[in-house]
Amino acid sequence: MAISNEGHVISKGAKIYYQERGTGDPLILLMGFGADGDLWEKHVAVYERYFRCIILDNRGVGRSDAPPGPYTTAMMAEDTVAVMKHLNINIAKVAGISMGGAIAQELAIRHSNMVSALVLISTWGKFNNYAKTVYQNLKKLRSVSDPADFMELLQLWIFAPPHYDDHLEELKEDQQSAVHNQRPQSQVGFEAQLDACINHDTVSRLSKITVPTLITVGSMDIFTPPSFSYTLHEGIRNSSLVAFPFGGHVHHWEALHRFNVVTKNFLLDH
Repeated sequence: MAISNEGHVISKGAKIYYQERGTGDPLILLMGFGADGDLWEKHVAVYERYFRCIILDNRGVGRSDAPPGPYTTAMMAEDTVAVMKHLNINIAKVAGISMGGAIAQELAIRHSNMVSALVLISTWGKFNNYAKTVYQNLKKLRSVSDPADFMELLQLWIFAPPHYDDHLEELKEDQQSAVHNQRPQSQVGFEAQLDACINHDTVSRLSKITVPTLITVGSMDIFTPPSFSYTLHEGIRNSSLVAFPFGGHVHHWEALHRFNVVTKNFLLDH
């Protein structure tokens, strides 16, 4: 289904891009760091049959502005609210991947009346020092790396080993595609988004999330380890957790069909 509407909203001095696809109950889709909303494509192809999908480019990437940082997940939650208000959406289901899941947590905590259900994918409530160091290291490496080499590094972090057995050539093609990206993320936007990830902390406030919540996690995720998702599950009392045994950080692509079915059914039920 084609984009039915798209545009920009001004939020805290930044233009935030959104697009709409499909019809039904509103579903807000929030992507992770370094990626724009187009990376939801393999999921929106299913979701748009059932929901009015509102897909954002977070501040710092894609067709949204990339003002100087640091950003916070709370700030990006307010960007989401600005888009919802612009589209006259009072309440919506919300799904977020990685940093998008962190933004979704802040949205559900700060604006509980605007969220009816949550899907939290490969995300966290708070980083430990190891994870913080990984993300700080990514800042340094991206600033000095060839785009293809940096994409290879990210792939090693986010895909699980089994994926390499059947998709090695596809991964190599994506590395080369990074060189020819027509809309590369600025270093300013990249570092500001990573600051939002590093400083995100909702652990002491998770009890404030009371809406039905589905948490999905790849059991082989080394980027945001399963323990982070279990902490979310323990803290959000109305939550369920689904593990993908052979999946990594991007289990939503590695086990695409199962992921789409599990999340679609949850969203339809809530």
